[in-house]
Amino acid sequence: MPVPYQDIHMRSMMPIAHLTWSAVWTGVAAGAVERARAFIRNVRRSGAPLPPGAAHLTRATASLQTLRALVASSLQRYESIAAQPEELDSLAFQTAMNLLKVSASETALATVMSAMQACGLAGYRNDGAFSISRALRDILSAPIMINNDRILANAAGAPLLMEIPATLRD
Repeated sequence: MPVPYQDIHMRSMMPIAHLTWSAVWTGVAAGAVERARAFIRNVRRSGAPLPPGAAHLTRATASLQTLRALVASSLQRYESIAAQPEELDSLAFQTAMNLLKVSASETALATVMSAMQACGLAGYRNDGAFSISRALRDILSAPIMINNDRILANAAGAPLLMEIPATLRD
């Protein structure tokens, strides 16, 4: 029996919200990494030695790649079960989508902080082409918007109730 659109729509609201926010935070983090990359390139073009924080650009870039992969794999998982109400309602999927929000917000924050460290004072300033202060302010809201601590506390019992897939037990 086909599932009415409204049922699918209501079941999809939380995952779509977490996927959307995670994508937004990924964009904020990507913008910060791009500014850090431009800052390091600008320093190199000037002939000055690399700034002390240049290694943080590597960390920011790796963190951004991890964040993008997390969001992409979560989106792919959602798309693969979007029309299956029993899967959308499963504890494993609901927990995974809630933990996506936590992981994405924390990884985005770490990414922006690494980008800021790559730029040093130029990233901290509110003005200038390499300012990351707006991205930092915006991304600081991510872990407290739908508080990560509350999500983690609510999800704490989920592993006790979920069955370990046979492929992971053997």
